[in-house]
Amino acid sequence: MTKIEILQPAHWPDVRRIYLEGIATGQATFQTDAPQWEDWDKSHLSDLRYVALTDDGNMAGWVALSPVSSRCVYAGVAEVSVYVSEEFRGKKVGQALLQHLITESEKANLWTLQAGIFPENEASVKLHEKLGFRIIGYRERVAKQYGVWRNVYLLERRSNAVGID
Repeated sequence: MTKIEILQPAHWPDVRRIYLEGIATGQATFQTDAPQWEDWDKSHLSDLRYVALTDDGNMAGWVALSPVSSRCVYAGVAEVSVYVSEEFRGKKVGQALLQHLITESEKANLWTLQAGIFPENEASVKLHEKLGFRIIGYRERVAKQYGVWRNVYLLERRSNAVGID
């Protein structure tokens, strides 16, 4: 069983390790290396990032939000990142983290969460769809990764509780 806690700077070595595991799959991100803590910290919302920890303190995964724009009209819109350690994939850790993030994002008055996912990452697409995301776009040949053009689904989840007026 895992418990979800607020991501702290002390968690960074494990967050980075799990991020690198995701990068190594070639299906999680266009990034080719994990940033330093300071850069990662600046690019993610400080109050909406969480880790899943096992009873013995091992990190099973993490989830965080990044703003999509600095313009005030997009204050309720954020982009999701969710990563699960190799040894915990397929054990509903990602689902627990993403559901927790959705709940907390609505408490923080966010009305739209979005994600960009490679079509080949079927597990991530299914996870997001299970939790209310829908594919709203397909970005064809949007960028090259290791010399190969990649496509990306754009998924969106609109809150049923926030931003409905």
